[in-house]
Amino acid sequence: MNNNAFCPISFNKIDEHVARLNGFFTVALLVVFLLTGSVLPVVFLVLDFLARGLGQPQWSLLARSSTWILKSAGVKPRLLNAGPKLFAARVGLLFSVLVLLSAVVGWDIAAVVITLIFGVCAFLEAAVGFCVACKLYPFLYKFIYQRSVDKIDYKTDYQI
Repeated sequence: MNNNAFCPISFNKIDEHVARLNGFFTVALLVVFLLTGSVLPVVFLVLDFLARGLGQPQWSLLARSSTWILKSAGVKPRLLNAGPKLFAARVGLLFSVLVLLSAVVGWDIAAVVITLIFGVCAFLEAAVGFCVACKLYPFLYKFIYQRSVDKIDYKTDYQI
């Protein structure tokens, strides 16, 4: 076990099965975008990831649909920390917006490349439960925030 690992800790829990099914739906919508060129699936993803990225999964049609499907199938929830998934939803929002903007301004190659990267990440979540954004978060945190924390001179006798 890595005691130096850092992840966004949350007291909220999320069902891993819902997250994985959301990943499958994301892949499906990205495939529809690639096959049809219609930005409607991407607009839907922007709105859905916005809801989840704001910490409001009840506003997410994908999360609600996934929850309903899994309950109907009798799949027992496997709860885990929602913090990393919240960060991943925000990264998904970023990717969705980048795909949408690229497609709208006519940067077709950029839209396809971003969609493929996004799709691979969503596929990994759906297929094997590997959350790329969750794994990248500690490095991003260290790069952005650790520098400012290192500059603080803590006057304490306590070591953590």
